[in-house]
Amino acid sequence: MQHNTNPPFPEPMIGVGGLLVNRQNQVLLIKRDKPPAQGLWSVPGGKLEAGESLIECCQREVKEETGLEVNVLSIAAVVERRIENFHYVIVDFLTELVDEQNNIPIAASDVSEARWVELEKIGDYPLVTGLSEIIQRAAINQCGGLSDKDLTGTDFIL
Repeated sequence: MQHNTNPPFPEPMIGVGGLLVNRQNQVLLIKRDKPPAQGLWSVPGGKLEAGESLIECCQREVKEETGLEVNVLSIAAVVERRIENFHYVIVDFLTELVDEQNNIPIAASDVSEARWVELEKIGDYPLVTGLSEIIQRAAINQCGGLSDKDLTGTDFIL
């Protein structure tokens, strides 16, 4: 029997991401200022807190990291990442701005930069693993995905 020589991962954590594409075909990206994936670009997001719904977490994280308020529309992707001694299951939500007039992101919390990036130019940014395809698919299919049909924040179905 072979033994795993890698250090064990901690308990898996649940994370969320807020995928926001505006009417100018730009996606909101943040530059991560802390591990995991420090220095890479991602969508705003973070760890689910005890007692918090996935939707509440998404709204809180986007606001904390960019100052923008969003409505959550549907689930765009669910991914699992085991990197840098972290283990996350991440639910990426498709979101929309609450107020289209308030659309200037201001980097805060654990991000060093926040900006709108044209979809055609996301390849110019070092993105976290798998994010490019998620952004491209979500931009094409903006109303698809699993949605909160009963508005309970607990059950997401087709």
